[in-house]
Amino acid sequence: MDILAAPTSSERQRFSLRRATRADASGLMRLIIALAQFEKLPPPDASAQTRLLEDGFGAKPRFETWLAFWEGQPEPISYAIVLETYSSFLARPTLYLEDLFVLPEFRRHGVGTALLRQCIRLADERGCGRMEWTALDWNTNAQAFYERLGARRLSEWYWYRLDRATIEKIASSPAPLSRPTPVQPPMGTDELS
Repeated sequence: MDILAAPTSSERQRFSLRRATRADASGLMRLIIALAQFEKLPPPDASAQTRLLEDGFGAKPRFETWLAFWEGQPEPISYAIVLETYSSFLARPTLYLEDLFVLPEFRRHGVGTALLRQCIRLADERGCGRMEWTALDWNTNAQAFYERLGARRLSEWYWYRLDRATIEKIASSPAPLSRPTPVQPPMGTDELS
């Protein structure tokens, strides 16, 4: 069976997908907080929530959000956030999936698969050369799903991150970035020049 097969007709009737609007802000924020709890991370504080809504629904959106609604439920039960980056080697955009989350009580009904399929369609429609995302090292269920899908876990690239405090520190420092300490070759070997 195709892991991304379309939902059955009974599942299709039970949930629907659509792009989020500013009117969905409270439901989206509830889902983002639920994801933070699932990942055992602090949720966005009030100022981060304000920025998030402006970045998602302001004059120049930095990302887009897709929501899933279960039949009879007024609030969304799942969401995906995507944004484009760019590959200079492929000379094509890359669709990056930042979040994909389904409330626990609505899992195993094809909702997450339908949202992922929607994101893959977006990547195809936009001519993306690839689609990328990350999975936490302890989330083995997600890893297994992605690998069954055919996604390849990259081992040749390491993700690096500067947090906001470090960015501010570097940006405000007049000193040049420090250079790494060179590794000394073992005694008796020729140095490369």
